[in-house]
Amino acid sequence: MRNHDDKFAWTVKIGEKGQFVIPKDARDMFDLHPGDTILVLGDRKRGLAILPKEAQKEYISRIFDELEK
Repeated sequence: MRNHDDKFAWTVKIGEKGQFVIPKDARDMFDLHPGDTILVLGDRKRGLAILPKEAQKEYISRIFDELEK
């Protein structure tokens, strides 16, 4: 894990089924537990973003607001 001003980076390996494990430090930091639902966003240029449950409502609202413009 790398840390820089409250920004973190971890490396993970993608398994044969396309799955990966969120590192324990990250799960603890973002209070993620088995059975929780996370939101995965993708942008071809910027990559993937994984949002914890407390951030989902805000970002979904932003996405739909942008779609209505």
